[in-house]
Amino acid sequence: MSNPTSQSLIEQINLLEKKEISSLELTQLYLTNIEKNKDLNCFISLNDKALEEAKKIDKLKERKSLLQGIPLAHKDIFCAEGYKTTCGSKMLENFISPYSSTVFDKLKKSNSIMVGKTNMDEFAMGSSNETSYFGNVKNPINKKRSPGGSSGGSAAAVRANLCAFATGTDTGGSIRQPASFCGITGIKPTYGRVSRWGMVAFASSLDQAGIFAKSAIDASIALEIISGFDEKDSTSINENVPKLINETTSEMDHIIGIPFKLIEKINDYKVKQNFLDCIDLLKKNGIKTKEIDLPFIEYSLPAYYVIAPAECSANLSRYDGIKYGYRCENPKDLEDLYTRTRSEGFGEEVKKRILIGTYCLSAGYFDAYYLKAQKIRARITNSFKEAFKNVTVIAMPTCSNEAFELGSIQDPVKMYEQDIYTIPANLAGLPAISVPSGLINKMPLGLQFIGNHLDEGKILNISHEFQKITDYHVY
Repeated sequence: MSNPTSQSLIEQINLLEKKEISSLELTQLYLTNIEKNKDLNCFISLNDKALEEAKKIDKLKERKSLLQGIPLAHKDIFCAEGYKTTCGSKMLENFISPYSSTVFDKLKKSNSIMVGKTNMDEFAMGSSNETSYFGNVKNPINKKRSPGGSSGGSAAAVRANLCAFATGTDTGGSIRQPASFCGITGIKPTYGRVSRWGMVAFASSLDQAGIFAKSAIDASIALEIISGFDEKDSTSINENVPKLINETTSEMDHIIGIPFKLIEKINDYKVKQNFLDCIDLLKKNGIKTKEIDLPFIEYSLPAYYVIAPAECSANLSRYDGIKYGYRCENPKDLEDLYTRTRSEGFGEEVKKRILIGTYCLSAGYFDAYYLKAQKIRARITNSFKEAFKNVTVIAMPTCSNEAFELGSIQDPVKMYEQDIYTIPANLAGLPAISVPSGLINKMPLGLQFIGNHLDEGKILNISHEFQKITDYHVY
């Protein structure tokens, strides 16, 4: 038998069900892989109780969930009672959470095992995993390259076989861009489909938890577990969660919407050709396509970089050195405590976004910037609503380039442009997925499918259809 850690989640579930491997053995194999790949810097902390938990699960007489005994990793933005939750920041370097997030609880109740908390851009602000206080993560395919951000640790961990699947968060592309860079599957569900309770906030109207896995089928299993209504989250959607694995594998008729005006503007010929080749392949296999127009979508980037920093400046005001987190030494007075704690505790990118956000919300600029950005957001949302009257899913590239070299992008605007194709789905609160679509310059690219509100099943289904006729997700 090949090493089980290189197998898919569904294959590992079958091994556990047939008792061909124990949870203890599987967990030990992953911990060994983590030790061997420490240089990737995927993890901020490891769960020293993982083997003990695996032993207890092996003693259970019956399986209560598909994920029972499966080792996973959590992005270090999900609170877990009794464990460190750092958000990749000096501000929370030693913070032990007194409670657990709903996502953590749901996976814990499924009897899966957390092997550790993964590295990330500080407070989820970044597209390269270079803003983490704990150092950057390396892309397992080429260690000189970025794994993407902000959920780069989770994406790299899945790609390097350090966990069966991993959680992530996506505010403007932080699941899909790392999935593209690392050549794996990453899904961001509809805003409100997964509870944000206990997930440390960056931009509350945009943040959404999701899953990294090796395939659409694997992602469907994990996503179903973490989805569902949560009365503790006021933005949670009170709708039944369908059997996502059934929707993923069933027969569906699709009409894929292609925003050709947007595709024509892609600068990199290889990226454009990769996308068009993927669409041609789907058409050859009986999938219908239709040209669509998405007006105002070109304003997504500027609108996002007003709204997200504005919300971040409000959310991060709680880190003041009083109740928890980092506190400066020997403050002269209260103002000095606040000023030095925040100056010393936050990294440069986070401070930059707090300043931008505070400026946009200040008197005299609120109407000119924040209100205008929200009006653009509403128009982008409406353009998607119109498009979905005629198509079942929308396709576009995940990113405009393959994984870049660490340290190669110094211009912040160029870094922000990494999210140019992923941000629209966040602004509209729509589900979106990235699946591997081939290689350019020996590095993977991603194909993105965006679905209508609560249509996770449809984007998982078309992704599965694509993965049945390609092997880009197999490594």
